[in-house]
Amino acid sequence: MQLKQKKLNLNKTDDDIKLLLLNEINNHILLDEQPSIFLNSIVNTKIFKEHPFYMLYKLKETEQSPVHHPEGNAWNHTMLVVDEAAKLRNKSRDEKVFMWAALLHDIGKAETTKNKKGKITAYNHESVGAGLCVKFLQEFTTDDEFIIKVKGLVRWHMQILHVVKNMPFADIESMSADTDINEVALLGFCDRMGRTNVDRAKEINNIKIFLEKCI
Repeated sequence: MQLKQKKLNLNKTDDDIKLLLLNEINNHILLDEQPSIFLNSIVNTKIFKEHPFYMLYKLKETEQSPVHHPEGNAWNHTMLVVDEAAKLRNKSRDEKVFMWAALLHDIGKAETTKNKKGKITAYNHESVGAGLCVKFLQEFTTDDEFIIKVKGLVRWHMQILHVVKNMPFADIESMSADTDINEVALLGFCDRMGRTNVDRAKEINNIKIFLEKCI
């Protein structure tokens, strides 16, 4: 990731601190066996509640369906996904893109989650999240190719569910034109595994079905 050299809309001290934190996050998600340990150690700090990190902080306040996500809020889920991704990042064609997509994949849930009479949904969070991840990353980098690749994975990470279940949201053609299907499969598997009480064999089979339908 090529960090921005131009001055951000922050004073220099804040700018420096945020760039340092971004570098720390980048190092931990690329090198740690369990990046969640570091991420959980900083999530309640003052700087993590400021722009743009607050986009991730808000996931701590974002509830999820206890049926589909017994692990709790969207931050808990994201931490499980990041740790799963760390186990498989060496299988990715671009580890940096893959790990940042894992960290940002549900960034849209804070804005899209609704609770209607006990039914919790986050419809279209992947599309909203794609836009938010661009805003987040543009605070730190001018590497447009990197941003576009992360955005593509965030945008299409729900396609495994949609394709496997033949849902109307499935769009293999658009996904194929926008991103790497194999990377979507890898991230999607981590997303599915980032829950408690998950059936690993079932999710492995779902990935197989997804790839057979897409490729």
